[in-house]
Amino acid sequence: MKEEGKKEKPKGPPIYVKYIGLSFQLFGVIAAGTWFGWWIQSKSEMKFPVWLLLFCFLSIIVAFYQLWKSMQQDNK
Repeated sequence: MKEEGKKEKPKGPPIYVKYIGLSFQLFGVIAAGTWFGWWIQSKSEMKFPVWLLLFCFLSIIVAFYQLWKSMQQDNK
């Protein structure tokens, strides 16, 4: 007979494994976007780093959107 006050442990890998994976995903998206902006900037003749800044901030927005969607799936 189960006691009412105790919760069962979830089966499978510990929850921190999921969040470590999410942190690597965030880092990867931001790094890829920043690298792509740097690459385009190096190909252009512009002195002000417009492409680098654009893709850097765009990749940060995409990474946090992915994090938000992942957190919403956890609440279901």
